[in-house]
Amino acid sequence: MGKDYYKTLGIPKGSNEEEIKKAYRRMALRFHPDKNKEANAEEKFKEIAEAYEVLSDPKKRVVYDQLGEEGLRTGGSSSSGAHGGSTYHYTFHGDPHATFASFFGGSNPFDMFFGSNRSHGRSNGFSFHNDHDAEQDMDVDEDDPFTHIGRQFGFPGGVTNGFPGEGRRRRGVPSERLGTGRKHQDSPVVHELKVSLEEIFHGCTKRMKITRRRLNPDGRSMRTEDKILNIIIKKGWKEGTKITFPKEGDETPENIPADIAFVLKDKGHVHFKRDGSNIIFNCKISLKEALCGCTVSIPTLENRIISLPCHDIIKPGTVKRFRGEGLPFPKNPSQRGDLIVEFSVRFPDRIPPQSREIIRQHLPQS
Repeated sequence: MGKDYYKTLGIPKGSNEEEIKKAYRRMALRFHPDKNKEANAEEKFKEIAEAYEVLSDPKKRVVYDQLGEEGLRTGGSSSSGAHGGSTYHYTFHGDPHATFASFFGGSNPFDMFFGSNRSHGRSNGFSFHNDHDAEQDMDVDEDDPFTHIGRQFGFPGGVTNGFPGEGRRRRGVPSERLGTGRKHQDSPVVHELKVSLEEIFHGCTKRMKITRRRLNPDGRSMRTEDKILNIIIKKGWKEGTKITFPKEGDETPENIPADIAFVLKDKGHVHFKRDGSNIIFNCKISLKEALCGCTVSIPTLENRIISLPCHDIIKPGTVKRFRGEGLPFPKNPSQRGDLIVEFSVRFPDRIPPQSREIIRQHLPQS
């Protein structure tokens, strides 16, 4: 069925822009994981951000209303818009804190009541106090206290200590002046990028389409645009390697675009298992082949077949090694790891009585 974004925000399908904003404000404050200690708060907070990102964007909302979440992700044709029908793909950027920071303008909304001097502990540009009394005082409900304060008065840097002023800067995070406020950079948006062993073996370039928000020349309004990122995967790169594209995330009047990062993740392979720069092939042979000898065919990443004669008895767990038939070393791609063959022996489920007697007569006792 896909996700029901309207249900996630607790609003009917015909809700207007202001109702969507109000619903997000209410739900995000209620389920922020630094405020809500329930076990599922983090996941709920992420679902709320994803729902808002879709429903607050007219283009995404039209595709979602017509084709649902699955159509939005896999690409659907929207008949709405100035340019007629167009194919549209969307994937949530994965950072609900960036959505939260963008919505509240880079300032901690809780500080306007309790004062920032009591706050400690930071998350994506927002400081959440741990004072017990303040926790008891805070009650986010349908008529949340932030509806008429701060944003409606046009304070670009948010509200600090109850007065309009500069948005608060996180330590170690780049900032830029914008009028009387400071811009902050959100945490990097990290995506997992799955690559095959063949792609790691040969090296490749992957093209990833992202959708992001960008400021218009007036410095206030925003537009949605697509961009293709070319991700160069070099030979032998290990799982966990991170490729970063600086400042390619969403841009708002209050923030510097976040970096977008991709972390390599190995895909499963039909033949091999990776162990650093080595690859492991599990070769299954029968008990008869293990005892009487055989020749097995070993595949390689270059689509060659290596014939391996086995004249000796093969015990379970026996290992054969082919030097230089593995993956390139990331720091020296001209050299390669090994192809390791691990043998496993298939035992029969049953043996006929006459065969069992022959085996008993001819096999050694120990």
